[in-house]
Amino acid sequence: MATKVSDHILERLRAWEVEHVFAYPGDGINGLLAAWGRADDKPRFIQARHEEMSAFEAVGYAKFSGRVGVCAATSGPGAIHLLNGLYDAKLDHVPVVAIVGQTDRTAMGGSYQQEVDLLSLYKDVASDFCEMVTVPEQLPNVLDRAIRTACARRSVTAVIVPADVQELDYSAPEHAFKMVPSSLGLSSYAPVPAADDVERAAQLLNEGEKVAVLIGQGARGARAEVMQIADRLGAGVAKALLGKDALDDDLPYVTGAIGLLGTRPSYELMQECDTLLVIGSSFPYAQFLPEFGQARAVQIDIDPHMVGLRYPFEINLVGDARATLQALLPHLEQNKNTGWRKRIEKNTTRWWEVMERRAAVDADPINPEYVAHTLNGLLPDNVVLAADSGSAANWYARHLRLREGMRGSLSGTLATMGPGVPYVIGAKFAHGDRPAIALVGDGAMQMNGMAELITIAKYWEQWADPRLVVAVLNNQDLNQVTWEMRAMSGAPQFLPSQALPDVAYGDFARSLGLGGLRVEKPQEVAGAWETALAADRPYVLDFRTDPAVPPIPPHASLDQIEAAAASVLKGDSDRTGMIRQGFKAKVQEMLPGGRRRESEGGAGDHT
Repeated sequence: MATKVSDHILERLRAWEVEHVFAYPGDGINGLLAAWGRADDKPRFIQARHEEMSAFEAVGYAKFSGRVGVCAATSGPGAIHLLNGLYDAKLDHVPVVAIVGQTDRTAMGGSYQQEVDLLSLYKDVASDFCEMVTVPEQLPNVLDRAIRTACARRSVTAVIVPADVQELDYSAPEHAFKMVPSSLGLSSYAPVPAADDVERAAQLLNEGEKVAVLIGQGARGARAEVMQIADRLGAGVAKALLGKDALDDDLPYVTGAIGLLGTRPSYELMQECDTLLVIGSSFPYAQFLPEFGQARAVQIDIDPHMVGLRYPFEINLVGDARATLQALLPHLEQNKNTGWRKRIEKNTTRWWEVMERRAAVDADPINPEYVAHTLNGLLPDNVVLAADSGSAANWYARHLRLREGMRGSLSGTLATMGPGVPYVIGAKFAHGDRPAIALVGDGAMQMNGMAELITIAKYWEQWADPRLVVAVLNNQDLNQVTWEMRAMSGAPQFLPSQALPDVAYGDFARSLGLGGLRVEKPQEVAGAWETALAADRPYVLDFRTDPAVPPIPPHASLDQIEAAAASVLKGDSDRTGMIRQGFKAKVQEMLPGGRRRESEGGAGDHT
C-alpha cells in the first residue's frame, strides 16, 4: 500500500520523537485519523473533551517536559477552538505545533461548509511559521520547519493540511529546481554574549552595594549559577511567577513572587536596591521595579527581541542564562555590604511568619489561604503543580514554597481561565511517574475542568503514579474579578455576573470512578490533602472556601496585616465587615498619590 501524506506526517512526527498528540477528531482530519489507525496509534492520540483543552494539554506537556507540544484539530470550528490555548503558548514562550485540517482544495473559495481562511486566522498566533500544504512534495520541509521553529523560538507554529491532500500518495521532494528538501534535528546550543559586554556588566554589578536579582522562567536551567551570583553580590532574588520553580523558596534570600500577586519583601527589594540584574524574565509591570534613575540595571535574555524592555537597562546581554552567568561569575567581586543581605533575609522571614498568621485567620467556612498553606507542608518532593487564573493564583504565589525538584506553572501572560486541569493532564503524559496537583477556582472548574475530569478518567490507569489531585476552591464567586471590582471601581459584588451555582465536584468525580471529597471544616483540610495524596487514583477535593478573604497587596503595611490577623484571631465577631474594611484601607494604599495601580488581569504573573 502506498504511503499517504497523512502516513508521512505521523512518520515524520515519530522521527522527531514526538510521543503524544493532544487532539480532538473531526472529518477535516479524517485522513490523519485513518493514518493513526495504520500506525498503531504512534504517536499516541490523546483525546481531550474540547480542542481548547487539547491545546492547553499540549502547553502543559511542553512546559513541564521541555519538549515541543503538538496538538491537532479539524477544520473550521476545531481550528478556531485551538486558538486560546495556542495564544497561551505564544505569550508564555512555549514551543507548540498545531496541525489543523482544511476543506478540500477544490472547495476553497466557495463558501463551503466549515471553510475558514485559516492562514489569515492563524497569522498572528503562529506568526513565526504558518503554512498550508497543497502538494505532497512540500513535506517534510513544512513539518520540519514548524517543529524546528517552535523549538528554536519557543513559539507557536501551524501546519494546515487540506483534507484531500491528506489522502494523496506521498512523494518526496526531488533534487530539482523549486523543490525544497529537508532534514531532521536541532542541536542544543547556548549562546554567550561578547566578552567585552560581559566585562562591562560585571563592572556595573561590582559597583552596586544593594543588588536585587529578578529571575523568570529563562533562569530555570541556571539554578546553581543564580545561587552563586546571589551569594557573590550579596543580593536578594525575586521571582516572576513563571519562574517560581526556578529557585528554591526556602533559601533565606529568595523573596518570592513579584507584582500585585507578589510578596512584601519582593516589593521592598525593588524599592530599596541600587542595582538590578534581570535574568530570563520579561516581567512587564514597571511600577513594581525600581524607580527610574534609582538603580543601574543589567538584563540577560536568550531572545534579542525581548531585551531592553520594561526598564532602562544600561547593558543588555543576549545569551543563554546559564552560560552567560558562568561567563560573568569570574569577573564578579564579593560584595562587602553584608547589612543589605541581612535586611533582605529578615524581611523575608517576617513575611513567611505573616503568611502563617494569615492562613490561621478564621473564615466562613474555610480560609482559602489555609488550604494552600496546609498543602505547602505536604508537597511531595517531585510534585508538578499548576494553578488556574483567579484568586487561586494568589495563594499559589504566596503560600506554596517550591523546593528543588518541584515544578509549577500557570497561564502567566495571557492569564486565561481554565488551563489548570489540562496543564496537569499534559504534565502526567510528560511525567507519568510524578504526582500532580491543580489548584483551581470553582469558576475555572465549571468552565472546563469538570469535562476534563472525563479525560483523566479515560487515561489515569496508564500512568505509573496515579496521583493527580484537583483542588477546587469552591466559594461560589468569581472571586478575583469581584475583588478587582471593589478595588478598582469601588463597586460591591454584582451578583448576576459574579455568583456561581454550588456544584458537588467530589460527587461528579466519584461518578467517573475517581476519588472525591467535599471539605467544609478547617480541621478537615489536612486530612483531606493527606487522603488525596495517598490515594490509588486521581482525586478531587472540593474545599468550601470563604469569598470574603481578600488578596493582599505586597505594599500593604506588615503591621496593618498583622494587626488585622490578630484582631480576627481574638474573636472579632464582625469578621466579614472587618475584612472588607481592612481591604478598603489596603486599596487606598494601592493608590499612592491618587494614582491607581494597574491590575494584573485576574491571574498569574509573567515570564
